[in-house]
Amino acid sequence: MDVAISLNLDKVEVSTPFIRDADVAALAEWPKVVAALADAYAKPINPAMVPPRTMARGDGFWLRSLCAVSPSGEYMGCKLIAASPKIKRASYLISLFKQETMELAALVDGNRITDLRTAATAVVAVNAVKPDGVLRVGIIGSGSVARNMLSALLAVREVSLARVFSPTPSSREKFAANFRDENGLAIEAADSPQAAIRDVDVVMCAARSRDESPVLLGEWLRPGMIVLSIGSTLPEQREVDSAAMARADLIVADMPEEVLHETGDALVATRDGVDVAGKMVGLDQVVSGQVSGRRNPSDIVIYKSVGTALQDVVTAEMLLREALSGNRYQLIPAGVVTIDR
Repeated sequence: MDVAISLNLDKVEVSTPFIRDADVAALAEWPKVVAALADAYAKPINPAMVPPRTMARGDGFWLRSLCAVSPSGEYMGCKLIAASPKIKRASYLISLFKQETMELAALVDGNRITDLRTAATAVVAVNAVKPDGVLRVGIIGSGSVARNMLSALLAVREVSLARVFSPTPSSREKFAANFRDENGLAIEAADSPQAAIRDVDVVMCAARSRDESPVLLGEWLRPGMIVLSIGSTLPEQREVDSAAMARADLIVADMPEEVLHETGDALVATRDGVDVAGKMVGLDQVVSGQVSGRRNPSDIVIYKSVGTALQDVVTAEMLLREALSGNRYQLIPAGVVTIDR
């Protein structure tokens, strides 16, 4: 079949907004990121809009692509991750295209976006399961992921107390001191993970052990707890044990098929006889109201996340809107030719 292609070169706009890493840092306000993701997950999302990620591998390096169509109807995009564990280097780039015209709308430095969307989506899950009330929080881990999750939660919810455990005493003490000083939060360092999550509403898992043994055990859980588990994204990784998966009344996943078949937590629990698939639902189903996040106040709910292109694209398009309205971007004097085909 002959395909006619016309190039309107005289009409091509040869400039592209580029949102730099510094711009992302300035524009990324937690309430706005959480609101954008909550709005996206409340809209209809079909699997074709968020296909499985792909990866090309070389000798000691790889290139991963995550593509999605935003349910906003405005943009679609792709996050590219170029990484080399051999030399410990990585770059992240997000491209956004207009759904109506196919034109390149912007390029976004994706360095911070994974951390932003991961923490904000976890908060969306908390709000969907327990939308009201003051929260008590237990944190396992004291790194950047833990800081982001707690910061995102504090930006949109009231937290009456928090406890943090890290295997390194100085790390957990510093974590607690920073949140006391910067947020006025009643937070203390705990000397064990069990102590950190005692009588809390929300458990944040933000650390994996070096030998990939679970850091959260089911025997520690109490009725009514919400567990945020974001650290097991590969078959060889573990974060919560099979007993925790068994005790969960509901497992909410951002990508149910990937969580079920590609995370060590789900794979091991399934091998141990836990009906993980039978109690798993999509985050979009809960946020949109198709499925109740909790039938009884005593239900234990686990949110399992592997991260999705939907989260990347929705976060990037929110940042683009903010960047354009606030003139916070760099204009690259070059563009991509959009053709009539």
